[in-house]
Amino acid sequence: MEGRIHSFQSLGTLDGPGVRFVVFMQGCNLRCGCCHNPDTWECGTGTAYTPQDVVKRVVRFKEYFGEAGGITVSGGEPLLQAEFVAELFRLCHGAGVNTCLDTSGSIMNDAVHALLDVTDRVLLDIKYTNEDDYRAHVGCGLAAPMAFLEELNARHIPVTLRQVIIPTLNDRAENVLALREIAASHPCVDKVELLPFRKLCQVKYDKLGIPFAFGHLPEPAGEKMKELNAILHQEGQSC
Repeated sequence: MEGRIHSFQSLGTLDGPGVRFVVFMQGCNLRCGCCHNPDTWECGTGTAYTPQDVVKRVVRFKEYFGEAGGITVSGGEPLLQAEFVAELFRLCHGAGVNTCLDTSGSIMNDAVHALLDVTDRVLLDIKYTNEDDYRAHVGCGLAAPMAFLEELNARHIPVTLRQVIIPTLNDRAENVLALREIAASHPCVDKVELLPFRKLCQVKYDKLGIPFAFGHLPEPAGEKMKELNAILHQEGQSC
């Protein structure tokens, strides 16, 4: 078995709890307007690795993981190569390494169910809280990630919800309140992160010769992020 991988990050601190070895899978089924990794979109490219190849890389850094760290598989969209990631996670568990899946939650099939059997935590992107924005700016509907979240809740898999805050699209109080309600109604969610939209990826789009759909939008101000986080974490809510 081989998987197509875009790149590795050996000591990541922003991709799940603790220090983590991050694997960026090649290929994505969505086209999010805010995507900062357009070089991962194309399927079938990247470099081929076996799960054993990747585990050998991971265990070299195991001493840095501590109790909280481990491996995070991101993308692209790792669910497109669910069988490969499942085998990788099985081997990681055999080596005593915690497993985390970073996903859009847009795919559900038997291979994904098998992957969730060996997944310790999920970082789930809830990109918007309404159907129209999902259809216009993502490439799927809101129902897909919500169904994925329901499955995670049924399995009691710990979840971190993530949303990129994009000025003019989802930087409103009502959006954050809706996200807060989604978290509150799913006990598996133990953390919610609001991430500021950034445009450093513009150079990647330029290099690839493709338009950056949200290149005309501003980055959110620090005060706006503080305001939205205050709404998210206001009294009575523990996100």
